[in-house]
Amino acid sequence: MKDTLNISNAVYSRSIDNFGTIYLRHLDFERDLKIIHDWVTRPYASYWGMQNKSLEDVQTEYAKLVSIKNYDVFIGTWNDEPIFLMEKYKASNDRISQYYDVEDSDYGMHILVAPPKHKISGFTWNVFSTVIEYFFSQPYINRIVVEPDTANKKIHVLNKKAGFSYHKEIELPEKRAALAFCDRKQFNEAKRYLRTKLLPTNLNTNTDTQSAMTHLNPQIWKKANIALVCKAIGEFAHELILVPKKINRGEHFNAYRLVADIPEIYYEFNAKIRSLDHWDIQEGSITKYNNGKSKKIDAFEFIVEFRNTLKISEHLLPNYLEEISSTLFSAAYKLENQEFSSKELVKCSFQLIEHAMTEGHPCFVANNGRIGFTGEDYMKYAPETNQPFKLIWLAGHKSKTTYTATKKYEYKSLMHKELGVSTIARFNSKLEAKGLDFESYIFIPVHPWQWNNKILQIFSADIADQNLVFLGESEDKYTAQQSIRTLYNVSNPKKMYTKTALSILNMGFMRGLSPYYMKSTPHITDWITKLLANDNYLIENGFCMLGEVATVGFQNTYYEVLGKTNAHNKMLSALWRESPHCKVTNSQQLMTMAALLHTDKNEGSLLVAFINSSPFNTTMWLQKYLDAYLSPLLHCFYAYGFVFMPHGENIIMVLENNTPVKILMKDITEEVIVFNPELDLPAKVKRLYTETSDRMKTLTIFTDVFDCFFRFMSSILEKNLDYSEDLFWEQVAKCIHTYQARYPQLQSSFERYDLFVSEFDRCCLNRLQLKNTKQMLDLTDPIESLELVGTLKNPIAKFRNKLSNNVEKEFQKL
Repeated sequence: MKDTLNISNAVYSRSIDNFGTIYLRHLDFERDLKIIHDWVTRPYASYWGMQNKSLEDVQTEYAKLVSIKNYDVFIGTWNDEPIFLMEKYKASNDRISQYYDVEDSDYGMHILVAPPKHKISGFTWNVFSTVIEYFFSQPYINRIVVEPDTANKKIHVLNKKAGFSYHKEIELPEKRAALAFCDRKQFNEAKRYLRTKLLPTNLNTNTDTQSAMTHLNPQIWKKANIALVCKAIGEFAHELILVPKKINRGEHFNAYRLVADIPEIYYEFNAKIRSLDHWDIQEGSITKYNNGKSKKIDAFEFIVEFRNTLKISEHLLPNYLEEISSTLFSAAYKLENQEFSSKELVKCSFQLIEHAMTEGHPCFVANNGRIGFTGEDYMKYAPETNQPFKLIWLAGHKSKTTYTATKKYEYKSLMHKELGVSTIARFNSKLEAKGLDFESYIFIPVHPWQWNNKILQIFSADIADQNLVFLGESEDKYTAQQSIRTLYNVSNPKKMYTKTALSILNMGFMRGLSPYYMKSTPHITDWITKLLANDNYLIENGFCMLGEVATVGFQNTYYEVLGKTNAHNKMLSALWRESPHCKVTNSQQLMTMAALLHTDKNEGSLLVAFINSSPFNTTMWLQKYLDAYLSPLLHCFYAYGFVFMPHGENIIMVLENNTPVKILMKDITEEVIVFNPELDLPAKVKRLYTETSDRMKTLTIFTDVFDCFFRFMSSILEKNLDYSEDLFWEQVAKCIHTYQARYPQLQSSFERYDLFVSEFDRCCLNRLQLKNTKQMLDLTDPIESLELVGTLKNPIAKFRNKLSNNVEKEFQKL
């Protein structure tokens, strides 16, 4: 029977590619009664419990149901045909509330799909997922509860596919039922998993390759190019490489012109210069001209047009253009495949947020180089594609392999936790089958790309001599994090992160791991953990570190003559880092701090979404964030004389009610710098010590925190929340004053390392990359190889005295 009710009667609709549109409308007794009587009395609907009911019985039952408060009955239609019956009810008003601790935002559902006339692939799932989408489109529903018959295997498959977690079995008068729940986060994760399964994993055919490259289309490519050129102008102008000229003054944004090395070519755009010389460029305003004629925006052409001003050497220009190309490729993929708006991401899990990020390093223009990846590699291993994969394991002979760990993680203990008994037995059997003593070998995890592209060829002599033995894959699956060589265990999230060498060129560095540095890594973890373990301020603050507790490194002695820092000597090492899930409670959520700078493709800010969904106003939210993030950094700097590298990718925020409560610090061994000569450093920790000027010491805070993170954060707040930059920087100043008032005994250090100076050196990261695209820094002396050009006005200088007296009075009261 055709359902000719006008679609204006629909309460919800959903269009599905290659299927059509499903509409949801309220039950109409006159039209629908005979239809649903036919459905519920058929054998396939035995679990509905109405097989022997008459037409009058069915009418009586549904008249009773729709009279109940917060109980609704719907008919779903497709191709003008009714195809399913759905009941929606508030759980707190239903008998189900007697079987668990019900919440006010819990709603239940029952679904009956019409008997099929012919088989249509995915039909039932399209219906079921549409109903779930409808439920979660209602702002008052946070969780769905279902209680299907335990014997109804078909519905259990659908429930689990949608993300329902099964809680327990309960006895109802008419059935033994399974009690299951699904919230928004679980459903979003389930959708993400299903999309991941549909991504091509074998790109050997032209068809598969084409489907994997659908993001390379004119509309998306145009948008990615405009965004990257705007960013390039903004960041290069910030570093005083480019100097746009103001041509017109506007109410909020001024008009600028930027002339290329070829005078006939110039760009015009609207921009506002914010604190710390941050160029906020309106993407919709930019136009390129050549001899007065408008031309399309092209990032490759932009770099070539300014190559003399950018001072890119001729032999490095192709390499930089390749990094630009890869960055555009990645940006286009993210634009095309963005699944969640910023408002939706607030409700998503740690890993869904991690893989939804548009970029982790906001300062760098070419920040997704990944030179060495093929298109197939990109789809398999890039963080944004979120494809789970298994690690390859090798056995390295102890004569060339070193395992180092903290006391808690001796070798056999860690392997049992990470691999399990059966996998260890399988690996040992492979060694024994070759006539080798497995006690003489150490297991090494290897990224699949590294094995196929580097180890197999470059370490071929060691493989032939059985110093290295291929063991195969382990069982667990991993996904790449924003820090691409850090791998998260999706099979067992409480297991360790595994960080492996990955010899691709990315942002001015080959991403290897030194086996020589690996020997000292656990010792550094031990030292810094003991140093801070009993610090009451950090304990009170909740500050935690993710310990890098074990490492393994294989020495390819053929290449040692090239020096320990050579990329060929960093190809076969790994470390294990504690899981963040072991550092939080069930009520806390995790999120990379880089997410606070994320904007979706409609320019929705995730930072703003978190603030708006929290119980606090903007000022209070920021104070809690700064207490969690900035305060422990200040304490480590002033009380101990060392700094972390606290950029967005190195910090995991811990939140409650969408509000920061503490941070988890990553990369605590590779990127820590010790300035204090009075700290007692064990021999294996001494490599952390750096001698430099007081000015350079404070510059670590100014650059890493103020310029590379707060600069972007304050701009987002003013642009999206109308929260002025002055207000933001006032909160930063207040946080510093509060810390300093608490520790008057450190006053001499506060004066020596003054964070309220009127200006500080401008550290230019893109200049470093442009100067040497293959290795930005001299790793033996990273601080002295920085590019400093001019100064930046310190946005908190004006608050040197304005807040300090009030803060001191508050502490005196305490």
